[in-house]
Amino acid sequence: MSFLLLVIIAGLAALVGYVVGSRSSGAPALPTVTPARPEPVPASFDERRESDGFGAEKSRVIRSLDSEAARLRAEIATRDALLAQASEFARDRERSFRELADARSETARYRQIVVDIENNAPPPILAGVGEPDDLKLIVGVGPVLERMLHNLGVTTFRQIARWTERDVAEFDAKLPEFPGRIQRDQWVTQARALHESKYGQGVPGIRARG
Repeated sequence: MSFLLLVIIAGLAALVGYVVGSRSSGAPALPTVTPARPEPVPASFDERRESDGFGAEKSRVIRSLDSEAARLRAEIATRDALLAQASEFARDRERSFRELADARSETARYRQIVVDIENNAPPPILAGVGEPDDLKLIVGVGPVLERMLHNLGVTTFRQIARWTERDVAEFDAKLPEFPGRIQRDQWVTQARALHESKYGQGVPGIRARG
């Protein structure tokens, strides 16, 4: 009895499984639904205006940067020109200082030459009678002093040999570049000796060694 009951239950279970399987295999497939793409929403007026404003601001910024760059380039060019000009001025100044130093050195050299000529000029051959005496034979009288004495009207030993103390003081004042030289080098005594040596006689009216 129990065995028969189990057989019946198994048969019912098989029948139910068959029916359920048949329905599953024969059911129509559900259609696949593809989601629709959203249509693009046109930009609103405010969005377009905001976009246009951003573009205008970008253009303004670009123009401002270009203008600033041009200004900086102009300033750099001006600065370079000024630097070049300053460099040229510096070279001119250095050249001028160098030329001035050379000129001063040359002047000092010529002055030294004049002094050397005055102090070391060799005595020339004695001039003949009746000609102006060579005043450079007086120790301490060089070419410069001789010209200055000629300008003062002194051309002979006799004139200097006749100088008094007052005359010495007057001519010393007329030769401010050589103060005290007349007395220091004893021009009067030398002139008397040179006159006697040249003409064979002393200065008339003055003792030979007076």
